[in-house]
Amino acid sequence: MQSSPITADTPSWLAFHPITPADQQAMSAMRAIVEPNKGKLQGIEARGPFDAIMEQVSAPNDIDYEADDVGGVAGWWCRPEPAQPGRAILHLHGGWFNWGSARSYRHLAGHLASTTGVSVFLPEYRLAPEHPFPAAVEDVKATFAGLRERGFTEIAVTGDSAGGNLAIGLLVHVASASTADREALVGGVALSPVTDLTLSGSSWSSRASSDPYFTEAQVRTLVESYLAGHDPADPLASPLQADLKGLAPLRVHVGNDEVLLDDSVRLVERAVSSGVDARLDVWEGMVHGFLGGIGRLDASTEALQLVGKFLLEVLA
Repeated sequence: MQSSPITADTPSWLAFHPITPADQQAMSAMRAIVEPNKGKLQGIEARGPFDAIMEQVSAPNDIDYEADDVGGVAGWWCRPEPAQPGRAILHLHGGWFNWGSARSYRHLAGHLASTTGVSVFLPEYRLAPEHPFPAAVEDVKATFAGLRERGFTEIAVTGDSAGGNLAIGLLVHVASASTADREALVGGVALSPVTDLTLSGSSWSSRASSDPYFTEAQVRTLVESYLAGHDPADPLASPLQADLKGLAPLRVHVGNDEVLLDDSVRLVERAVSSGVDARLDVWEGMVHGFLGGIGRLDASTEALQLVGKFLLEVLA
């Protein structure tokens, strides 16, 4: 296990959460199951197995699911009862831009709805390689515009992995948009976001052995499928390269054993330097997608509580 990144010089915007004994045992058991398949999810053939994994997230109580079309983009609503009027959470699913679906992520998004009492919409944004960059970016913008057209005046955006990339990209886009849109997009949460498609972060090396899921060669293939020859350093594709000034408040959560750790650290460091209200929570012993362990991992439950608390603050 990697050591804590916390030192005497740790910045105020970074919080480190030690692993509990129960989680340490659970993660050891999980690693024994998944590590033999490390790096093997490839191409569109992996969509079925990936969705099957996400379908295993425990279903929250008292959430209604409804298919809908918002801004011309199909997706699913996750609605608590009762739901706060005029407020919505836009959640963008993960899957390295090639996998994932709104339906398979509905339980994870449902937990956000249950925790906050706010309806969550999951758009079925277009996937690569059939629809390479910037199709997913355009779908996210269209969905946000559709929510605004429906009268939602307070919207928070959340996203995990590739969805975290798209969520931060929406925050960047809206920061230079109309005053009404800036006032409507009240904050964002990114869970293990992909912020740098050049894959230049040091954790691609320092966490290469501790990450049980991904290898750099595997991810380069997925990124190439998404970009289809586009420059990976383009700020529209890699929000780490974007101008972060004026972003709405941002919270980022990441596992300490992820190859994507440095994507989060550098993004929040740059955001804070640009004057953004941003914070990074690093979870010891946790891996990519650990929030999906709700009901099984202490870290997942605590992270969900922190995310919910933040969302309620910005949506209040």
